[in-house]
Amino acid sequence: MRELKILAVVIFFTAVVYWGVEPFAHSQMHPHVAPADFAFKDLGASDKKGDATKGAETFLSAGCTGCHGIASQGMPAPMDNASASATFGVVPPDLSTAGALYDKNFLVALIKNPTKALNVEHKFNETRPHPMIQFFGLGGDLDQEVADIVAYLQSIAPVAPMDDKKVFADACQRCHDMKYDKIMSTTDKDALKAYMGTIPPDLSMMIRSKGAEYLTTFINNPQKQLAGTSMPRVGLSEKAQNQVITYMEKVGDSKKAERDDLGYKLIGYMALFTLLAYLWKVKIWREVH
Repeated sequence: MRELKILAVVIFFTAVVYWGVEPFAHSQMHPHVAPADFAFKDLGASDKKGDATKGAETFLSAGCTGCHGIASQGMPAPMDNASASATFGVVPPDLSTAGALYDKNFLVALIKNPTKALNVEHKFNETRPHPMIQFFGLGGDLDQEVADIVAYLQSIAPVAPMDDKKVFADACQRCHDMKYDKIMSTTDKDALKAYMGTIPPDLSMMIRSKGAEYLTTFINNPQKQLAGTSMPRVGLSEKAQNQVITYMEKVGDSKKAERDDLGYKLIGYMALFTLLAYLWKVKIWREVH
């Protein structure tokens, strides 16, 4: 009976720590934030139906090819990575897969007002303009012209599913390394440091240090988790963002499934061992008495 009382005390204080202290500590280190918003409601919804053919013409007339390449359409980047890094601070993305990776509402907002869409209004302003120039239209209906450009980007997007590594490369590699998979950022490090204020971290172990739940919110809107950060909102669709996180898990936490499986086996072993130890103790003390 004495042993059962001791066990009950141990269980009680363990429960207090697990359900009382631990959640409080977690709330201090990882404050609760609103869940990821893949509809980008703060940017407004686009109800215009775009025309891809007109969008292709508008894309060229607006001068988008002065910064962006579309390799899939035979339009190479206008600058090499070194020149683009020195000019913009970061290599502008090739837009071959943009229509598949990014949410429509985000793309519309990005073309019309990059600083707001990327949620970096604290970093860029009139005295320090964002490298991406705001599109003011070609003289017609601005909303329609933007919808046409987005329709064009969606029309040239890959039809076949993109693998996780490709999604990561197109969405993240301009700034971030993934050294565990021998992937290096395409932007010059010195230029990137001047542009961001610091060199963006290597993401090889980020999944282990932050976890998928944190990254889901952070990638969708970095300001929720780290107010004042220079990292822009990425604007990925839910599917594309999940692929990025899955890739990070494959590279940085490849043993996760094996570790989880071992954990269940260890719990089972400890439960069995505890039962055997208790039965052995009862037997020994019965003989002594």
